[in-house]
Amino acid sequence: MRIAAKPAHAGKTFGYHRVGILVALVNSTTLILIAAGIFYEAWRRFLSPPEVDSTILIGVGALAFLINAGTAWLVHKGSENDLNLRSAFLHLMGDVLSTLGAVIAGIVIAFTQWNWLDPLVSVLIGGFILVNAWSVLRQTIHILLESAPENVDVSQMVDDIRAVRGVRDIHDLHVWSINENLRMLSAHVVIEDVSIREGATIQRNINELLAHGYQIQHATLQLECEGCATQFLYCDINEHAHR
Repeated sequence: MRIAAKPAHAGKTFGYHRVGILVALVNSTTLILIAAGIFYEAWRRFLSPPEVDSTILIGVGALAFLINAGTAWLVHKGSENDLNLRSAFLHLMGDVLSTLGAVIAGIVIAFTQWNWLDPLVSVLIGGFILVNAWSVLRQTIHILLESAPENVDVSQMVDDIRAVRGVRDIHDLHVWSINENLRMLSAHVVIEDVSIREGATIQRNINELLAHGYQIQHATLQLECEGCATQFLYCDINEHAHR
């Protein structure tokens, strides 16, 4: 979080906002590997259940549960809107559930000697970790591929921009995210043959529409006159490179 807050400079013109996404990618990938390890160990214990010392299991599990729950509570604030914090929170919650499951299993084993409960709880914990880690991993990949934000209806946004007074058309549109909360847009906007002052008003109206309607605070708009537009709404970068 400290690195992500560092200012932009000539070498990093977007700043360090993507650092949190890279950390979330590493964290979620690690969680998936951990879940795979839990499944493998649980399978081994299903085939040959070991003798479980329920007293140690309950005692160590209870202490670890209190520590993990406390750290998870500290990280929870802000995790709803930050993918990096959310991946860390899920990591800690996996530990919380693991230790809670260990305590419950230890108590039941102490009275029943059902040693197979130990690997069964492990499978349930591994499943929880896997589902949540995959959700974070999918979102990080979505952002790193510079896909359009999932909750932005691009078709509706294009219609709204075209409805702005003075706008004739839009093309070469790009919408992407730097991180979960920072959205970017660039586009060529075809406008009527008006003065620079009137063009600036059109540009300001589009920016207000994007900021209030789609939470896009950073938009780069290239204003063009009629006859400059291409037939493509979404720019083919490879085609432009060949030209």
